[in-house]
Amino acid sequence: MPIAKLLKNLAPFQISIRRVLLIPFPFFVAMTLGGRTQAQDTAGAKQAPAILGDAAAGKSIYERYCSPCHGIGGGGGKGPRLNRARLPHAQDDNELRAVITNGIPPGMPDAWYLTNEEIANVAAHIRTLGKTPQEKVPGDSKRGAAVYARSGCAGCHIYAGKGVGFGPELTDVGDRRNATYIQKAIRNPSSALPEGFLMVTVVTNAAQGAGQKIQGIRLNEDTFTIQIKDAGGHIYSFRKSDLKDLQKETGQTPMPAFEKVLQAEDLQDLVAFLVDSRVAQ
Repeated sequence: MPIAKLLKNLAPFQISIRRVLLIPFPFFVAMTLGGRTQAQDTAGAKQAPAILGDAAAGKSIYERYCSPCHGIGGGGGKGPRLNRARLPHAQDDNELRAVITNGIPPGMPDAWYLTNEEIANVAAHIRTLGKTPQEKVPGDSKRGAAVYARSGCAGCHIYAGKGVGFGPELTDVGDRRNATYIQKAIRNPSSALPEGFLMVTVVTNAAQGAGQKIQGIRLNEDTFTIQIKDAGGHIYSFRKSDLKDLQKETGQTPMPAFEKVLQAEDLQDLVAFLVDSRVAQ
């Protein structure tokens, strides 16, 4: 091939080579090593040490902000007990800190007022509560199972998959609540109502069922609608504009006060049966 024709064919490659060589050297280095530098930075960020919680420092913060609901010793009250080895919403320390930070709507508010260090300290203190010895509950849980059956509790509650879900499920109530709270709820249910619990009675207008009266537990409510569940487990949804009457029975509960129904020994056996669910788990 003639030399002139060969040089003509190589011309485009020469231009490409010149363009590469004309790239400023610092820019070329940045393009070549940029991905590596970013990866190194990301790796460094992942290796940043986590804040170590101080349980002693977290104790006073817990007592100020958390104990009104969960108890000084984590035994529970308005909120569930925390003096247990396993917390359903916080399987590890990261999840526990996230729960403290963000709360669990609607009952538990977020802790926007605490720093990351304070949250880590509170979490560390809560972990120490799970190491405290469990309470000893008097009573016979086997006799308590018989009391549960003959008292008609399954007509409103589910336990171990059996019963009607009108009231709260009791399968793990012993893990969530302490014996004192459970006994209080059985003796006088209206004194230990869950957060947001409300009995309602609605009367429909003629167009919606000729004045039908329905009583149940409020499941949800907004400005325009309300949803309720009756004792049979049936769920209803109404537009408020379609109701003739809507009564909210604050502080009321369909559960009777068993302090007037059960003997003291039977009551203690029933509490032992319900608390025994924490052992089963």
